[in-house]
Amino acid sequence: MRYYQLGDADESRLAVRTPDGLYDLTAANADVATYRDLVRAAAIADLNADEIASGIVADAPRIDEAAIEGSVRRPLVPSEVWAAGVTYRISEEARREESAMEQIYVDVYEADRPEVFFKATPSRLVGPGEAVGIRRDSDWDVPEPELGVVLHRGEIVGFTIGNDMSSRSIEGRNPLYLPQAKVYDRCCSIGPCVRSAASLEDPQDLEMWMTIERDGDRLFEESTNTGGMVRSLEELVECYVDHNAVPELSVLLTGTSLVPSEGFTLREGDRIDIGIEGIGSITNPVTVV
Repeated sequence: MRYYQLGDADESRLAVRTPDGLYDLTAANADVATYRDLVRAAAIADLNADEIASGIVADAPRIDEAAIEGSVRRPLVPSEVWAAGVTYRISEEARREESAMEQIYVDVYEADRPEVFFKATPSRLVGPGEAVGIRRDSDWDVPEPELGVVLHRGEIVGFTIGNDMSSRSIEGRNPLYLPQAKVYDRCCSIGPCVRSAASLEDPQDLEMWMTIERDGDRLFEESTNTGGMVRSLEELVECYVDHNAVPELSVLLTGTSLVPSEGFTLREGDRIDIGIEGIGSITNPVTVV
């Protein structure tokens, strides 16, 4: 099943997409207004989210697909977003290109311990249709499309799409600048939904693609597969939760293998489209922050 947050600041509701259509869970049960409400109920009942949703759908009204145009929001509000780096060969190669200390990325790619770092808080996070940011003090900025693992109390409950925006010029000067290159206003987007872990057979065998458009021209278009990840999702999650007081609801981005060439940088007004098989696609314009 896929879970969507719909509505605006005045009225928000949780919807679920099943093989039969799209249904309004909140209209059937007002206590299930967000994805957090759903996974909390599942934890209390010792069930998964799909089992809870299935019990509500029978009384839930169907939603007209045309009626939700422009109303899809962030599918969840995680207390934290973290990210993993150098999990694909092309990512390791790209990070070496940008850095004056390239050997450290080779060491991370081949090391037992993965690179896992803090990425965003809710205030820095945007959803479908909202603008992602590029820093005014950076002259080389790129999106990084990634499979996002959704965690409830450290356990995998679903998957989403993430865009780990990166200021490569800042990180390239010195790896110690990574927090400034990665954590800033509008530095990350997630969406359009949460695909339940119970309904996704193999998250490490999914097609992933990205396009970037400027003034109607397509500047970038490539695809890959999450099977190219050198580490397992379980390994990345273990590194994140081990020795860490993780929040109730969090997202861990798992690295990228779609990297624009060295001569490309984002500009204000660009449009980024990212899709992952079995989850959907998310579109974000670009603004300067």
